[in-house]
Amino acid sequence: MSKSVTVSARIDVRLKDEVDSIFKSMGLSASEAITMFYNMVRSKKGLPFDERVPNKETVQVFNDTDAGKNLNYCESFDQMFEELDI
Repeated sequence: MSKSVTVSARIDVRLKDEVDSIFKSMGLSASEAITMFYNMVRSKKGLPFDERVPNKETVQVFNDTDAGKNLNYCESFDQMFEELDI
């Protein structure tokens, strides 16, 4: 059996509560989720996701979407592709 160690981190209480709730809905404890993250970092030899800083246009789209502004709704994929001229 392997030894275990305690990892300590300072995290905003609201962020922790929200994420703990998500973990709980997935049947995970914070310790299990952190262990999964560490295993993925080991497997990928780095962060298991792309870390990028969004440009101004992307930030504006995120803000608009969060505010429910400038949204387009399509009835089908065909309509969406047609509107995107793809």
